[in-house]
Amino acid sequence: MSSASTGGGHVFPRRMRGSLPVVAGGEGCYLVDTDGKRYLDGSGGAAVSCLGHGDAVVTGAIKAQLDKIAFAHTGFFTSEPAEELADLLAAHAPGDLDRVYFVSGGSEAVEAALKLARQYHVERGNVNRTRLIARRQSYHGNTLGALAVGGNEWRRQQFRPLLIETSHIAPCYPYREQHEGESETAYALRAANALEAELLRVGPETVIAFVAETVVGATAGAVAPPPGYFKRIREICDQYGVLLILDEVMCGMGRTGWLFACEEDGVTPDILCIAKGLGAGYQPIGAMLCSTEIYNAVRDGSGLFQHGHTYIGHPTACAGGLAVVSAILERGLLPRVRAQGEMLQAALQARLGQHPHVGDIRGRGLFRGVELVADRTDKRPFEPNSALAARVKAAAFEQGLICYPMSGTIDGRSGDHVLLAPPFIISDAEIDALVEKLAAGIETAIAATAH
Repeated sequence: MSSASTGGGHVFPRRMRGSLPVVAGGEGCYLVDTDGKRYLDGSGGAAVSCLGHGDAVVTGAIKAQLDKIAFAHTGFFTSEPAEELADLLAAHAPGDLDRVYFVSGGSEAVEAALKLARQYHVERGNVNRTRLIARRQSYHGNTLGALAVGGNEWRRQQFRPLLIETSHIAPCYPYREQHEGESETAYALRAANALEAELLRVGPETVIAFVAETVVGATAGAVAPPPGYFKRIREICDQYGVLLILDEVMCGMGRTGWLFACEEDGVTPDILCIAKGLGAGYQPIGAMLCSTEIYNAVRDGSGLFQHGHTYIGHPTACAGGLAVVSAILERGLLPRVRAQGEMLQAALQARLGQHPHVGDIRGRGLFRGVELVADRTDKRPFEPNSALAARVKAAAFEQGLICYPMSGTIDGRSGDHVLLAPPFIISDAEIDALVEKLAAGIETAIAATAH
């Protein structure tokens, strides 16, 4: 296989041992390397490629914008694509999310949200609100602010001295946290009330915001909240004057079958973060949406959001994002995601539902997680030193499947899962192929851990 060494060239790679194939092209749900091997993109990279690869309409929109103007700094100009994309997102956003701040990715969106939340309170004279609350087993990005609110211990560990203090409450994780005999409703309330307990412990008047993924992504593997969880969270935030920031960087933009995942939960956050599927991989873009109240507090106060990056509101990125969101809405892809998501769930259940080492199959839409266990009876995980997630990734890749396995599912150290987030255009036959390749990869990896 043609490959580029991760040590011999000048690219600074993610991992510095081994080699990677060189991508040569892509079409639909497949990527192709320079040797002609085809890979079914079962995770959309990292839940990015929602329209698949080689969408001519999106690439055409980007090329057309390049012919007009590629870049103009937002300190001097706005642009037609930015204005049109903001209008489109605001028109479909829940509640009063009315203002859109464009960035270049998910970490930037979360970082902007944290700063805006703090500035909102300062503008209103609440300067003592300095704390943030988030959840364990979450992930919000790799910039220092986003990493601080994230609950992915593996990513946080070595940078802990650099991180702002954040409280982390228990995740909403039914497979592991719901008690035997406890109803879904009772568990949802108990999990949500952990926020109120933490607010009372630290003093609610000191807290800026509560930050959560609407559906947890990479760290725990497509963990969706039970009905009622976020409604109770919203009530608690309102009661104590705490902002609710929802991170939909992975699960938003149609991934769960709704343009904004929180629509299914019937709640509207004060600030919402999106990325990944917003650009579908065609351009780097993310966005932070905020309520009219928050925007007006800054506008009528200092009149300046004390934040910014060079490429915010990039015209070419916004042109790509506009084409992507328009495609999702105009091609009927939201109902398709719900239908194909149900088909994927059924196929996973049929093939792996009784597998002795599959504990849970979960998620919403085309955002699914498979949690692997050493013993499904007592939910005991594999030993961390088994490197099971890495083995599954390698074995599936050999089969021609791109998936997103992770370790540390339970507590940052123990547990393994596989995240699936295929393109919204995935066919029935491609779902069958995905499940068969995944099953083969899981079985190969588990067999290897026994030796």
